Amino acid sequence: MLNRMAQVCIVTGKGPMSGNNVSHAHNKTRRVFHPNIHDKRFWSPNRKRWVKLRVSAKGIKIINRRGVDRVLADLTKRGVKF
Repeated sequence: MLNRMAQVCIVTGKGPMSGNNVSHAHNKTRRVFHPNIHDKRFWSPNRKRWVKLRVSAKGIKIINRRGVDRVLADLTKRGVKF
C-alpha cells in the first residue's frame, strides 16, 4: 500500500485535501482527495543526466511548458532536494 501522506508534488506543492462524501440523502462523511502524483524521470540537458521527480499531472504540464532546467533552477532556489 502506498503511503498517501507522502503524496506531495515537488513542483506545485499540491498535497492531500479533506472534504465530504455527500450521499443522495445528504449525509456527509469525511474523505480525502489525493493529488494525481507520479514518479517521473526527466532528461536535463544542462546536467546531462536523468532527474527523478514526484510530480502531479499539473506539475508535468508546468515542466513541459517552462522546461525542466528552469523548473529545477527554481527548485534549487527554494532549497528543495531532488
